Amino acid sequence: MQHPKEVADLKRFDIPPVLTGFIDGRPVPESASAEIVTCIAPSDETELLSLHEADANEVDAAVSAARRAFDSGPWPRMSVDERNRILRQIRDKIIEHADELAYLESVNVGLPIRNVKTVHIPRAARNFEFFAEVASQATGEVYTQTRPYLSYVTREPVGVGGLIGPWNYPLGLGTMKIASCIAFGNTCVIKPSEYAPLSLTRAMELIHETDIPPGVINLVNGRGHVTGEALTGHPGVDVVSFTGGTVTARAIMRSASAHLKPVAFELGGKSANIVTASADLERALDGSLSTIYLDNGQQCLAGSRILVERSIADEFIQKFVERSRKVRIGDPLSPDTELGPLCYEAHLEKVLSYVGIAQQEGAELLTGGRRSDAFERGFYIEPTAVMAPSNSARVCQEEIFGPFAAFLVFDDLDEAIEIANDSNFGLVAYIWSEDLPTVMRASQGIRAGTIWVNTPTTRDLRAPFGGYKDSGIGRDSARDCMEFFTEAKTTTIPTDTFPITDFGKAQ
Repeated sequence: MQHPKEVADLKRFDIPPVLTGFIDGRPVPESASAEIVTCIAPSDETELLSLHEADANEVDAAVSAARRAFDSGPWPRMSVDERNRILRQIRDKIIEHADELAYLESVNVGLPIRNVKTVHIPRAARNFEFFAEVASQATGEVYTQTRPYLSYVTREPVGVGGLIGPWNYPLGLGTMKIASCIAFGNTCVIKPSEYAPLSLTRAMELIHETDIPPGVINLVNGRGHVTGEALTGHPGVDVVSFTGGTVTARAIMRSASAHLKPVAFELGGKSANIVTASADLERALDGSLSTIYLDNGQQCLAGSRILVERSIADEFIQKFVERSRKVRIGDPLSPDTELGPLCYEAHLEKVLSYVGIAQQEGAELLTGGRRSDAFERGFYIEPTAVMAPSNSARVCQEEIFGPFAAFLVFDDLDEAIEIANDSNFGLVAYIWSEDLPTVMRASQGIRAGTIWVNTPTTRDLRAPFGGYKDSGIGRDSARDCMEFFTEAKTTTIPTDTFPITDFGKAQ
């Protein structure tokens, strides 16, 4: 069911015709010499705004501002309580402007606004509150086992973070990087995706309506091969945190390696969603639809390989297809929309190209596989599902990153686990079963960073999130972020006098 109706009752907010960066507490002036990147509205393909791309000189100015704020500014020298007061001010600003930020994110990315308002914006606000709590509870260590010494361990901020956010979840994940970096006394430069800069750039303006000192958070806009490369390779950046694709991550690692910078990567996935005969099938059906169609399928943690036990496969797949054909495709600003447009045209073309690839390899198209004919303009695609010939098919091995599911059938749990692990990725996996031994075997056997049991996507920020293999390096969590964005320092003090070897003393 599609509804290309106009959205009349939603408050609309101003969109600036031009976006620049934000350095040392101030917007960057427009530059006649800057490269212009045009952002297109995914819902109707009109020009949304012009982006002035930050070149190497502008990136250097941003890193220099962050460096000054760290080396001689007040932020690293504030008490934790004072920093946390400001983090909570930022939280409150996001909540105060929630409708505006949701509108900007939905218009820019194409995400259904109902999910942006209920998930993405609350998550962005929670990021600052959560890491204020983490910083408040951080502790050191003391060792007294080696006498006559006392050794204590403290954690100090690492310096300047180079942060690169994704286009599919710009505000929620961009603020996660900012909050986890600055909460421990660091400063940063963040680069949003050139496809989705709007909400995070507006958030930067709101952040600087708080008591945050200049230079603590800086933003540069531009493409990866220009702005991103200048940022990750800059000698003034101490650590790099990136969410995105594996190819880009390898390039960042090469750039960062020249200065031995630590990196944290949250990358892609081709996650198995395993539905067993012992599952509550209605809940498994609801969850399976959610894991592949939520946020237009543009999720690294999408359950894009749906593995169904043979005895229930025909019934389950039939119901999945029927429900897929009823998904409400529409304007992302409509509260009724379940599936909005994909973010940009090249990505739409990539997703649709896998229909032909799948059919050439012997897959059966079950539903969708084309642009929605209910819209004259916009990057709308019908929810798509195929029956794959085997797990070796490209649609089962390559991340498509859209509302595109590939079905496989298995005969027993060992086979399902083997299929799940037959992938270069290992971000998440889903298991649907009411049988505890089945759940435990799957959890222990699947090589993925997160296993969700009888639930679609959920997240506890206290717990590690990240992937095996090509799905990333490192984890995001309270402890993991603290360890990444701080340096451990050991100080050893003798608790009693003791003889010291007297080299060179006359006999």
